[in-house]
Amino acid sequence: MSEIVYLDTSAVLRAVLERGLSPDVEGQLADARFLVTSRLALVESARAFARLRSEGLPESQLTEAAQEAESIWVRCTLWELTPAVCDLAQAIQPAQPLRTLDAIHLATWLLARRRLGADVALVTSDLRLEAAARRV
Repeated sequence: MSEIVYLDTSAVLRAVLERGLSPDVEGQLADARFLVTSRLALVESARAFARLRSEGLPESQLTEAAQEAESIWVRCTLWELTPAVCDLAQAIQPAQPLRTLDAIHLATWLLARRRLGADVALVTSDLRLEAAARRV
């Protein structure tokens, strides 16, 4: 396991909404000495909870999940959406197309690896993002 972990929004939301923290995500969080994410993750997380609230999910479930997500986000060092992140997100050419927000996460993870070392693990439950990360 890596000591430095980049958390994608999808992994955290899936873990807290579907089944509690999965053993895999929980293990990676426990072993990490340093957690990193994009500020984008906070926006995505808040919007996901707002959307689920409007779709009628039980408030008690959403409140608990939001608190669990927040307890993870506060442990993370936030990387801002800088011109360097945006420029790299525009230029990345993975083998398969990425959605805009996934390209921003991929670019942020790549920049984190450049600054913090190549052993920064990407934790995601987005299969396209995971595949793209393996190919860049």
